Amino acid sequence: MTLSMYQASVPVFLRALSNLQHVLRKGEAHAQARKFEPSLLLQARLTADMLPLTSQVQIATDMAKNACARLAGVDPLKFEDNETTFAELHARIERAIDYIKSFKAEQIDGSETRAITLKMRSGEQHFEGEGYLLHFVIPNVFFHCTIAYAILREAGAELGKMDFIGKP
Repeated sequence: MTLSMYQASVPVFLRALSNLQHVLRKGEAHAQARKFEPSLLLQARLTADMLPLTSQVQIATDMAKNACARLAGVDPLKFEDNETTFAELHARIERAIDYIKSFKAEQIDGSETRAITLKMRSGEQHFEGEGYLLHFVIPNVFFHCTIAYAILREAGAELGKMDFIGKP
């Protein structure tokens, strides 16, 4: 059996974002248990030159939702990057999940050779669908989910590998 573009994208993104939401809940619970304002974690970074937790969540959700749209050949739904609370980050993840769930297999399957052009700070990047998904989007989604996990873990949240991976 062949793995389809839909199978390689939508379920992977849904699981990654659901697990990200779980990790955020544990980070927020950690702050509450330690009696400090949870919003302090939103601007936490691993190092000074890395983006804060809020940005990591924004980028992970954008990567996943935008990939589904681009693979389906439609303009991505735009989200404002204005979250300032855990509740707003959870709402953003839920919106992204709902949007991703709206895509059907027949919209994404067959997109292996679809031309996708991204406007980056360094200029335009050109991809075919398969390379875009496998070599750009999936690594980026997991990078930003991993950094969010690491920020919260570094802050002392009781997180383990299964929190990141989730239950099968």
